[in-house]
Amino acid sequence: MPIAAPEIDEMTEIAALYYLQEITQEELALRYATSRSRISRVLRRARELGIVEIQVRANPNLAWQFEDEFRRRFGLSKLLAAVDQPDDDAQRLAVGSLVANYLDQILSDGMTVAVGMGRNVSSITEATLTPRPRTVVFATAIGGSIHGGEIINPDHIARRLAAKFGGRSETLYAPAVVATRELKDALLANETVKKTLDLARRAHVALIGLGDLSEDSNLIRMGLFTPQEVTLARVSGTVGDVMGHDFIRIDGQSAGGLLEERVVGLTMQELRPIPNVIAIASEATKSAVILGALKTGTINTLATSLANAAAVLALDDSIRANT
Repeated sequence: MPIAAPEIDEMTEIAALYYLQEITQEELALRYATSRSRISRVLRRARELGIVEIQVRANPNLAWQFEDEFRRRFGLSKLLAAVDQPDDDAQRLAVGSLVANYLDQILSDGMTVAVGMGRNVSSITEATLTPRPRTVVFATAIGGSIHGGEIINPDHIARRLAAKFGGRSETLYAPAVVATRELKDALLANETVKKTLDLARRAHVALIGLGDLSEDSNLIRMGLFTPQEVTLARVSGTVGDVMGHDFIRIDGQSAGGLLEERVVGLTMQELRPIPNVIAIASEATKSAVILGALKTGTINTLATSLANAAAVLALDDSIRANT
């Protein structure tokens, strides 16, 4: 049921008094001749409607310290480090919210964003942020899978991003992985597929996930790898993938021999010319693939947790000490 304008006005006024002027709920109940429980319900409803947006930010001194070190070691331009959360879902949302706020600052009319796959990229669309509308093209940068579900598939993510930030999405009409290199080459030559990928290649910003080789990885969830194949890949030194296409070792070198010849999507080489490649990796299992991805020189902005930022630096220190 639509909410009447006077009710919205009262809700906004109460929220402003509570959050900005620090008027207590008891004082508000007296002022509005109502109960404290109703004031509490009004404030909760204001959050649900997006009238109020609550953000919890990490210790800025700690975040800046990490960012300086990441810039020095890996040439990173921007580090978005979210407060550590008790579970993976909450951590993804915390990191995704930081990225959503960052996009709201940097996106402008006429820009194109290349969109990758995965739950971390999808988490951007779940942020409570209500950005100002603008005209942006969100171009799908890798194919999809019927096994992944909407939350993982890049085309669905691109559509939700367009709905959130304004503009439109461009669908990539192709599967993420095909049976042979010949079939991949045929798809890449297809006019419809080529149009979308060419648009993604010319993007101003790219949103990509970094996949680890845990049994909860997107590769398994999308039916592209069996747990046994993932185990063999780990044994061979593979730490994960960059946007589902390029598989890498912890030193940033290509692991090769997995899916690259059959993946329909942008390669790391095609991502590098994009001015701002934003990698999003929130889970605690991803410190190794984050480090490997940073060493490829592909990433400009990293969005992760404070714990992961510390773990990546510690892992890099350990490797340097033993080489």
